[in-house]
Amino acid sequence: MAIRIANAPCSWGVEFAGDERNPAWRAMLAECAEAGYRGIELGPIGYMPEEPTELAEALNEHDLELVGAVVYRPFHDPSKWEEVLDAATRTCEALNAHGAQQLVMIDSIAERRAPTAGRPDEAEQMSADEWTAFRDRLAHVARMATEDYGLTASVHPHAAGFLDFEVEAERLLAEVDPSIMGLCVDTGHFTYAGGDPVAFMRRHMDRLHYVHFKDIEPSVKADVIANRTGFYEACAQGIFCHLGKGEVDFDAVKNLLTESDFDGWCTVEQDQDPDDRSSSLNDAAINRQFLVSMGFT
Repeated sequence: MAIRIANAPCSWGVEFAGDERNPAWRAMLAECAEAGYRGIELGPIGYMPEEPTELAEALNEHDLELVGAVVYRPFHDPSKWEEVLDAATRTCEALNAHGAQQLVMIDSIAERRAPTAGRPDEAEQMSADEWTAFRDRLAHVARMATEDYGLTASVHPHAAGFLDFEVEAERLLAEVDPSIMGLCVDTGHFTYAGGDPVAFMRRHMDRLHYVHFKDIEPSVKADVIANRTGFYEACAQGIFCHLGKGEVDFDAVKNLLTESDFDGWCTVEQDQDPDDRSSSLNDAAINRQFLVSMGFT
């Protein structure tokens, strides 16, 4: 098994490039390296420099490898398509510039779905026409990333978007050519949605290109679901806890990846409240220590 562990800017509260609460990108890289990681995701395009030389020098300074990036945009909203496509194109170009491989597509939080995160039986569904257009926008970006940029494109089910629950992920995978679109499973988001991430990964190992390691605190999850708490408010309440302290079975995750000869990066994400990221370095170090204790490198 050649699994390498990275981290991501969202562990420092970085969700949107223009958020004035974001930490300085160089400081974030320094803390990531200090916590023991050797890989980092790009974060939202525009957070770290798009000029390749400046970012490459900083990555080299901290002995970090850029491993991939997420396009976290409103794929569900046709009026935002130009915004989505611009972000996706720029992200592909940035990954190519640094030899990174993983392009992950996430439908961002939708107003129509936010109140029912974790509540599949109550969630509003797209119409047939909306779904077809949504699917085709995801497939368009996946094809562009794969065929035009030579990247590995994966879709990531995410709480409070229109690709949240297992049935939606299964439908999308069934309808899109596996040669252009693979799968990134986030163990925390999949658990938040009421699914079993290990069973889902096992069914789709042939398309599993990338994994996000996240844990979820069961009592907080129960509370935020019952109270229809918004996603970012749930983060502030501690729904995503230290790895190994929640309900995700990381022994089962490791066993599946090992027996399947998974070869690649797995990225730690412990989403932080942008207003209070004081624990980010400590959290990153604790999560790293947990994974090392399990035999990950």
